[in-house]
Amino acid sequence: MISRRGVLGGLLAGVASPVWAETRPKPRPGSAAARQTAAGPDAAALVAAANLGGKTGLVVADARSGQVLEAVEPDAALPPASTAKTITTLYALERLGPAHRFVTQVLATGPVAGGIVQGDLVLAGSGDPLLDTDDLGDLAAALKGAGVRGCTGRYLVWDGALPEIDEISTDQPDYVGYNPAISGLNLNFNRVYFEWKRQKGGWGTSVDARGERFVPPVSMARVSVADRETPLFTYRNGQEAEEWTVAAAALGKGGSRWLPVRHPGRYTAEVFHVLARAQGIDLPAPALVGQRPSGQVLAQFGSDALPDILRGMLRHSTNLTAEVMGLSSSGAGRLAASGATMTDWAADRLGARGKFVDHSGLGASSRISALEFARALVAAQATPMAQTFKAVLRDLGTAEEGEEGLGGATRVIGKTGTLNFASSLVGYIQPASGRELVFAILSADTKRRDGLSMAERESPPGGKAWLRRARGLQRDLLARWAGLYA
Repeated sequence: MISRRGVLGGLLAGVASPVWAETRPKPRPGSAAARQTAAGPDAAALVAAANLGGKTGLVVADARSGQVLEAVEPDAALPPASTAKTITTLYALERLGPAHRFVTQVLATGPVAGGIVQGDLVLAGSGDPLLDTDDLGDLAAALKGAGVRGCTGRYLVWDGALPEIDEISTDQPDYVGYNPAISGLNLNFNRVYFEWKRQKGGWGTSVDARGERFVPPVSMARVSVADRETPLFTYRNGQEAEEWTVAAAALGKGGSRWLPVRHPGRYTAEVFHVLARAQGIDLPAPALVGQRPSGQVLAQFGSDALPDILRGMLRHSTNLTAEVMGLSSSGAGRLAASGATMTDWAADRLGARGKFVDHSGLGASSRISALEFARALVAAQATPMAQTFKAVLRDLGTAEEGEEGLGGATRVIGKTGTLNFASSLVGYIQPASGRELVFAILSADTKRRDGLSMAERESPPGGKAWLRRARGLQRDLLARWAGLYA
C-alpha cells in the first residue's frame, strides 16, 4: 500500500479536477468499510499471492469524484499493452468524429466510352482497416455494373492516405500476423493465407487472399518449404515478391496460417486486379503512385461508421485498426511521431501523463501508471464523446465470455491487454445500484520479457501459466472492489 502523501504528491501536478485523494471511509454499520474485514485479503495481499514477479500497479477510484479508494504501486510506469487502445478510441472519436467512414474508390481520369475508360483507372484507399477480399470483390462487381470493361491508360494504385510502415513493432517475430504493415490501402489485416499439405514426394503449398466468397491466388508473396528444423520461418523482401521459407520439421501432415505482408498497397493492387479480371474487366499491370490522381468516381466501398469499427477493435484487439485510427487522427508521417502526438493529447485533454510509442500497445516501450490511467478514465466522462466511448468498450461482465466474465448484477466494461509477461485490465465497474468505479490494473515482468529470444516470443516458456495468474489476480481484485466499494 502507499501513503496518503504519496498519492497526493503524484496527483497535484496533474489536472485540478476532479479532486483525487486516497480516502479511508469511516466504518459505520452496514457501510462498505464496515465489511472490509469480511472482504478477504486486501489488494496488496492479493498481488503478493499472485507471485507475478516484476511490478503490479493498481488503482480503484470513485468514477465521479476521482477519489482513490485503494492502490498499490500507483505511480509505477508499466506497459499498457492493448489497454492503450482505450486511449486511442477516445483520441479517434474526438479527432475524426463518430460519423467518420473510410472510403475506397475506383476513379477514372477520363470519360468512359463504350465501356472503356479513356485514360487511367485508379484504385485509391483512405486507410480502411477492415477492408477484405469480399469487399474488393464487391467493388469490382460494382465497376462492372457501371459498364466498365477496361481502360486505355494505366491501372494506378494510390495508398498514400497513410504512411507505409513495414511493421508496428521491431521486437516481435516477423511472421506473426498481429504485427502487420500499415498503409493507405489495407487488406485482410495485411495478411495472406498460407496452406500446406503433405503429398507424395514433398509438399503442396498455396498462398491466397481468401475471403468468404472470393479466394484469389496471390503471387506477390511466396512460401517454400526448407528441409530444416529451425528457424520456423525466414523472410526476404525480394524485388518481385515477398519470399518466405518455412521449416519442414514444423509442418506435420498439413495445416494453414496467416502470414503478414509488408507491402499492403502492392498486395491490394494485385488482388483487385485478379477480381476485376474475374468480372471481365481487363486492366494492365498495377503501378503505385505517390500522389492521388483526381477523376470521376466510378465505384466505391464505404466502411462502417467509426463507433462500430472501434467496438470491433476493442472486442478483438486488432492492432492494425488501432494504428490506422491513431495515424488518421494525428496526420503524422511516422508511427513514433504519431504516438508522441497522442501522448501530448492525452496529457492535455485527459490530464494523464504517459508515453505511447504507437496506438495499439504492441510496442514494449509504451508506459503509463495505473494512477494516470485511472485519471484518464475519470476525465473521459467529461468529454463530448463520453457516451459513445462507454458504449464501445468491451463488456467484461457477461457469463458467456468465459474466464474473463464476472457474472452477477455488477457489470464491468473496459479493455484487457496482453504482451509476453505483461497483462493489464482497465475500465469501469457499474453496479446495478450504487456508485460507479474506475480501475486500472497493470502487471509486467519486463526483465523476464526482455530476456526472451526472438524465437520464444510467439509462445514463451512459462507465459501461459504467468498469464493465468495475472488474470486470476484481476478477477479477485474486481470481485473485491465490486463487493466493497460499489
